[in-house]
Amino acid sequence: MWFLGLFTIAFSLVGLANAHLTAWHKSMYCLNGTTPGQVNYNTDDAVQPLWMLSKNDYWFHHINGCDEFPPAEGDFLELYVPFQARFLPVSDAFTPRPAGRSFTVEIATNRAFTSLSYNGEFSTEWLDGQNHTGSVETLLDAALSPEGCITDPNIHTQNETMASGTAFAIAYKSDIKDVTLEDLVVFTVRYNTPWKRVTTYDVPAQMPACPDGGCMCAWVWIPNGCGEPNIYMEGYKCMVTNATSTTSLATPQAPVWCEDDQTKCVQGAKQIMIWNQLEGNNINVTGLDLSGNPKSPTYNAKCGFKDGAQDDIFGTSNSPSTQTTSAAPSTPPTITSNTTPTTSGTTSSTSSTAPASSNSETPVSGTSLEPSPSSSPCTSSTPYVFAPSTPTTTNTPVFPLPSTSPIPSSNPSTDPGDPGTNPYTRLHHTESQTTPTVAYALNIPLSSPASKSCKRRRMVHKRRAFAF
Repeated sequence: MWFLGLFTIAFSLVGLANAHLTAWHKSMYCLNGTTPGQVNYNTDDAVQPLWMLSKNDYWFHHINGCDEFPPAEGDFLELYVPFQARFLPVSDAFTPRPAGRSFTVEIATNRAFTSLSYNGEFSTEWLDGQNHTGSVETLLDAALSPEGCITDPNIHTQNETMASGTAFAIAYKSDIKDVTLEDLVVFTVRYNTPWKRVTTYDVPAQMPACPDGGCMCAWVWIPNGCGEPNIYMEGYKCMVTNATSTTSLATPQAPVWCEDDQTKCVQGAKQIMIWNQLEGNNINVTGLDLSGNPKSPTYNAKCGFKDGAQDDIFGTSNSPSTQTTSAAPSTPPTITSNTTPTTSGTTSSTSSTAPASSNSETPVSGTSLEPSPSSSPCTSSTPYVFAPSTPTTTNTPVFPLPSTSPIPSSNPSTDPGDPGTNPYTRLHHTESQTTPTVAYALNIPLSSPASKSCKRRRMVHKRRAFAF
């Protein structure tokens, strides 16, 4: 009977070949999926794209109820601000300090391919759990469209240099239901992402402390072509750590397209971009960009965002703020480890290599999800260990059978893959032709280098099965 359970899990993963992406972290909403009382280690509920939806549906991914499943109590995305030399002991006053601090997330197509599931057994340095050979020119062993777009994993780009960029925004409100578009300020951007799984973002030095209940953050991404012209938005509970500034964030303004003239770019605090939705759009683009492709508003210089920490988002006497902050730094959960993660996002024109984070989160002891340092998927010489999720339910089996529900297909009547209904005439998402060869591991072609480890993986599964 135990091998029947493994077969069921493997079968349920087949339908996830045409997956999308989100940034995974223990502080995210619907980390465990969107089924009440179930902890799904194989969930992709948070990765679904948002296109032509009402504001009620796209806002914080309400379309499938993701915003109704908050993280476990006390799980925050820690935003570390830089140490200031004036606050250091005299003996350390001249010790070099990094220019800024950072935080790290895992961008992936499914929770199963992160350190937050199965002890990270099926995670690699890539977003889909496979062992690609990557460069700025291409991603080997990936499915490509006739136009050269990478469709499996579905990362909406031809190569790393053309990856449009991702961002995090923050609202100084503790309740997700109270957050509006005018509250969210983009505070960090990483050019040339998504590309690899482990991705690091920089934090502005002047970030003020959050209210006692923490802040609300959002991860956002708008692809640059290569498929449906959609957007991505996911929510997180976050907390600013080591805050010393009391300067509030300025009221954000809607970005504008300014690739052709940088003097047109909006200066200072900017909103996240809402595009191609039924309502609430705050940016509109038409025509072609300088490369000759249809314009897509992206989190890079094309819409006035620089790579890294957005240091111009703070209020001045001429830029009032509607953000509410606490006068004193709030107290975050205890963080003790000091490790250096591998970063993602090398750009051809502007270096986007983030400084190594020296404040990584410490795994909670006594949980079955604690990754082993010896099997860390990162390439850094110092293993980076993500804190595991703390399930909000009890009496949950260590390896519950994941959901077998397939990803819903687009409405045929408005399918943007149809040139007759898609004004951009872009390739719509196509199903992968690859077939997994082992349980859990998705999209591994028979010719993939990962197939050499099939025997080892089967042995691992057999040993695990005896625990049943």
